[in-house]
Amino acid sequence: MLIKKPDDIKGAEITDPQVYARRREFLKAAAALGVGAIAPGAVQAMSEDPKRLAKPAPRKPGTPIPNVVDTPYGEGLALTEYEYVTGYNNFYEFGTDKGDPVRNAHTLKTRPWTVVVDGECEAPGEIGIEDVLSGFPQEERIYRLRCVEAWAMVVPWIGLPLGSLLKRFKPTSKAKYVAFETLVDPEQMPGQRRAVLDWPYREGLRMDEAMHPLTILATGLYGELLPNQNGAPLRLVVPWKYGFKSIKSIVRISFSETLPETTWWKLGPHEYGFYANVNPEVDHPRWSQARHRLIGEGLFTRKHETLMFNGYADQVAGLYQGMDLAKFY
Repeated sequence: MLIKKPDDIKGAEITDPQVYARRREFLKAAAALGVGAIAPGAVQAMSEDPKRLAKPAPRKPGTPIPNVVDTPYGEGLALTEYEYVTGYNNFYEFGTDKGDPVRNAHTLKTRPWTVVVDGECEAPGEIGIEDVLSGFPQEERIYRLRCVEAWAMVVPWIGLPLGSLLKRFKPTSKAKYVAFETLVDPEQMPGQRRAVLDWPYREGLRMDEAMHPLTILATGLYGELLPNQNGAPLRLVVPWKYGFKSIKSIVRISFSETLPETTWWKLGPHEYGFYANVNPEVDHPRWSQARHRLIGEGLFTRKHETLMFNGYADQVAGLYQGMDLAKFY
């Protein structure tokens, strides 16, 4: 099996380093001034079909996250514009159309917010979002985000390694998996008034996947706290897996000795596997995974070749050594 590396990415996908540096400095300055309306100048003009993409109303200033730590993750990748990152989402708790989350998520109340951590651990308990923000260094991680529907983005997340939070609760040797649950509240999440999915939304990772340094809990994007429609106040980001693994608005994290049941796997086990690793050689029944389009490039732009593990093979392929990835998809 040929595994393409990030070095194989075409030059057109890379931001000029000087432009990128200027953008990063601008983001920092804007955050320091409390300016919310930041447009990444290095991204190409967009021509997405407006019937397929709901861009939000003029951007309101968000809440900057102070003292964000720069990291080398994703340096040089051309970012997807903020309006597209926040305006084109799958978040069925607010509706099934890509534009429903940005239209409907204003009803979500993210303060106060507490996450219960339980299961196979020595120190079960709770942690509030303010403790997450103040108790852990917040890092910028620029990651590719690949949807199983064969579209992709590049997002400048802010967050913390999931493993650093999990260690606080002292998982035992029986903790082989980590399970996650989204909030259930139909008053705040109107999409839950319909039985589109079996609520709450559930996801899970193997313990070594959860502890991997690429796996983060995101608290923000583009230098600001997460918008509601992107999974505020706390969501999972696992960049080498399809986007549906990155569960949003998390209220429970549980250590488990057995494989946890996950929402899409339960709904369609022949279409959605537990692992959901990005793999151009294993198609979904409805979407080829060999190529994808980048949101914002236009419907008629040539598609990009999908990289094994979404371009993170060097870091994560060893997790699956000896596994049949066509069987454990």
